[in-house]
Amino acid sequence: MISGSQTEKDPLIVIAGPTASGKSALGVALAKKVGGEIVSADSMQVYRHMDIGSAKVTEEEMDGVPHHLIDILDPTEDFNILLFQKYALAAIEEIRSRGHIPILVGGTGFYIQAVTRKIDFTKAEEDSHIRERLEKIAEEQGNIVLHEMLKKVDPASAESIHPNNVKRVIRALEFYEQNQSPISAHNAEEKEKETPFNLAYFVLNLPREELYRRIDLRVDKMLDEGLVSEVEALREMGCRRGMTSMQGLGYKEILDYLCGDLDYDEAVRVLKRDTRHFAKRQLTWFRREPGTIWIDKEQFDYNDERILAFLLQTLKEKGIPD
Repeated sequence: MISGSQTEKDPLIVIAGPTASGKSALGVALAKKVGGEIVSADSMQVYRHMDIGSAKVTEEEMDGVPHHLIDILDPTEDFNILLFQKYALAAIEEIRSRGHIPILVGGTGFYIQAVTRKIDFTKAEEDSHIRERLEKIAEEQGNIVLHEMLKKVDPASAESIHPNNVKRVIRALEFYEQNQSPISAHNAEEKEKETPFNLAYFVLNLPREELYRRIDLRVDKMLDEGLVSEVEALREMGCRRGMTSMQGLGYKEILDYLCGDLDYDEAVRVLKRDTRHFAKRQLTWFRREPGTIWIDKEQFDYNDERILAFLLQTLKEKGIPD
């Protein structure tokens, strides 16, 4: 039974899960059943010319279902959670204005959370003067020195952010200097917010061995389809290490190969290993999210029709569509 207050909220469906779990195909199938449109929650699919490494959904795979936040930026442009939240919430409003159901599909947990909780990032706005000073410290003294600075003022953030993720370290330090309080505490407060949506948050899951097998197959397929040529073309367009677009899995490893830092076989090995580690971190994030509905695909015998029927029944119980 759905409470009146819940059904009065605008509906939002989320299909999340680790890489290679089948989110895109399920999102399209569900959208066709409920009159939905897809909002991509992926930090790489926003970029034009980055199709193979991002496993970007093709026109054929979209099967006539409108997709948003795909191919909206050039790979030389920056992209961050603030921009994602802004574009995603605007797309959701646009979809609702047509009487359709927004379906957020992707594996970037923090991006999804920014939308489902409408997290307030106003206190975390960037300050170019602080940022430039911190960037100079990283450049002249190294990433570790910067990370040690963060450890002193915000140990919780330092524990969760790798020293090599300079952009996130800088954002955390920037926040502390602006607010004299750690960004980890701010984020914890925001995470406690109740969602403003009538939310159905599904997470796809597979046994680890099967997930890792699919990841390895996906990487092999990307290479067969021309991932190396795609990264070469991006280099020719001016894409370099340090750019947001070049931080994506598949791009940084192949770029290292093209720059001569790794041989081909080692680059492929590192890419497969890092993608498996990434999938593990994705699942850890989703396990911490309250209110998620887990879809263990093995329990459905990997039958897409049975999974879709379960989703539709769950949505009906939640009053979606309204």
